[in-house]
Amino acid sequence: MKRILLALAAVAAMTGSASAADLGARPYAKAPMPAPVANWTGFYVFGGGGGGIWDADTYSQVAATGAALSLHQNQGGDGWFGTVGAGYDWQFSGTWVAGVFADGQFGSLRGNVQDPFNAVTGKLKMETAWAAGVRVGYLIAPNVLSYVNGGYSGSHWSGSTLLGSFTGLPTGFHTDSFNRHGWFVGGGVENNLNIFGIQSPGWFMKTEYRAAYYDRKSIDALSDVGNVPAATNLSFKPWVQTISTSLVYRFNWTGPVVAKY
Repeated sequence: MKRILLALAAVAAMTGSASAADLGARPYAKAPMPAPVANWTGFYVFGGGGGGIWDADTYSQVAATGAALSLHQNQGGDGWFGTVGAGYDWQFSGTWVAGVFADGQFGSLRGNVQDPFNAVTGKLKMETAWAAGVRVGYLIAPNVLSYVNGGYSGSHWSGSTLLGSFTGLPTGFHTDSFNRHGWFVGGGVENNLNIFGIQSPGWFMKTEYRAAYYDRKSIDALSDVGNVPAATNLSFKPWVQTISTSLVYRFNWTGPVVAKY
């Protein structure tokens, strides 16, 4: 009986060894590699251009009291501009980016304004503007940032020669240039140019929409001789919308960083 049990045990041992020998070696499994993460922290500069429109709520009023003499009208203009600026971004929580920036615009957003009470017309244009603010964005890809922004803005508007609305002839009055200040909101997308197959480390492109709301201004009609203000003036409250595309250079861009194993 013992001999039978020993024989069965020997057969079982040899069968197990043969089965193990038939099995191939266990394949080596490499640890999964994390998704690339880009470094957006650092300074950047940019320059570009775009187009815009402005609309203004206007009405005639008594210069001394501000009493309205006409109904409110919407008047406006459009045009093109160039822009330059700089900023600093900070990347946090992996895929979020926040930063501060400042920029300036220069060009000509030109339009007409009318004083219906006095039947005079003048050409008015926004010549320059500047903005300083903050932006917050989310990385929808390691090299693509979608963001919103907002802050404080200022603008400079030209003076104008006033013409008769019906005759088109000079009236002997003009307006001086002036500045307006207010706030803005906007948003856009910024991406590394490598997304288009262009090998250009540090170079980006951004496209941005912005809406700026400026405070109200009483535009005086001044006589060409003696610069004496008229008894009435035009109340002017502008709203400016722009779309721009800029080339951006980020000084410390390292591209996506991949962990090594």
